[in-house]
Amino acid sequence: MARTRNFLGAGHAPTLGAAFFYFAFSCCIWVMNGAMAPFITEAYNLSPAQKGVMLSIPIFAGALMRFPLGILAQYIGRKNATLVEMALIMVALLFGYFFVDSYGSLLAMGVLLGIAGASFGVALSLGSGSFPARYKGLAMGLVGAGNVGTAVSVLVAPALAQRFGWQAVYGIAAVAMLLPMLAMIFFAKEPSDIAPHAPLREHIACLFEKDGWAFSVIYAVTFGGFIGLTTFLPSYYYDQFGVSKVQAGQLSMLAAFVGAAVRIFGGWISDHWGGVNTLTAVLATVAVTLVLCGLAGNSLVATTLLFMLCFAALGAGNGALFQLVPLRWPLATAVAGSMIGEIGALGGGLIPNAMGLSKQHTGTYLWGFVLFALCTVLVLMMLRTMQFRWTRTWAEKGGRARTA
Repeated sequence: MARTRNFLGAGHAPTLGAAFFYFAFSCCIWVMNGAMAPFITEAYNLSPAQKGVMLSIPIFAGALMRFPLGILAQYIGRKNATLVEMALIMVALLFGYFFVDSYGSLLAMGVLLGIAGASFGVALSLGSGSFPARYKGLAMGLVGAGNVGTAVSVLVAPALAQRFGWQAVYGIAAVAMLLPMLAMIFFAKEPSDIAPHAPLREHIACLFEKDGWAFSVIYAVTFGGFIGLTTFLPSYYYDQFGVSKVQAGQLSMLAAFVGAAVRIFGGWISDHWGGVNTLTAVLATVAVTLVLCGLAGNSLVATTLLFMLCFAALGAGNGALFQLVPLRWPLATAVAGSMIGEIGALGGGLIPNAMGLSKQHTGTYLWGFVLFALCTVLVLMMLRTMQFRWTRTWAEKGGRARTA
């Protein structure tokens, strides 16, 4: 309890809570089409490849919108940027409720859902901005645990779609979006950890550095894997095991919830053990479990347990990576986080497409899992090479914060 009080007293706890609430709602909206994919597939009779495109568009769009939102946040403030974004999310959801009536308009809706996916870097920077370096990993892990919104989406959206129709879920979500908006207005406070008069070139310096791209590639596996698989899982369970649409969402929720919850642990353990050490264990675990998930396609129980383990590793990896970001870019965390989140999320958009193409052309999802596992091994090799320079310049051994 004393440690908890010390942590909360070191920063601004209401802002931390508001940032978590905002990010959780945003994640919930972002994967909504994935959560309702079995209903949408049935409504428009989609092929596996068409379904892969439908699932990937919100991820790609959200990734591309992250960096511009991070730049905006540097100039109008992170709190103001979140309010602008939430207003746009509500407009997007109303478009879905009133105007989606074909596969083409559904793809357009996917682009608009990407607005919700832009929240990541700003949410983490806002929530952790008032905390000192020794608590950054835990603070970012707590805000990043807003990924639990994906679990809420795959659990609640199918049940609402079953009762009211899948398109009505957009309207319900638009009204619910008022809750995080009000929390942000009344509880959040803009942190002071920013260089307000720095030139644009300094804000976007991470774009021109190897470390920025290395972090982005790692995040393409950890967060890209998390969001891509979360979007894909309801369809996978429905197609592979013949469960009901609502049951597919419930099974997907188990993995997504574990991944979101363990993100907090990933940030905490990285503060103590080091982000590089944590990421090494994470990437090795992800590579192994992905292959096993592909091979366990005949067992619902084994598949579910393996997905939970895989998502636990992915969640810990997300927390570990963002323990390192504020150590590397202490005055431009929002922009650096948005860039890394943008490129990393693009990796998630590839997963539904890879899975759909694997199923359509080989009759099995196995090769999609194997391809993702091979990419993970390559990223692990890159991490082990880069960490030698990192621990000589801006981080302690293993990726811990420097004490000086």
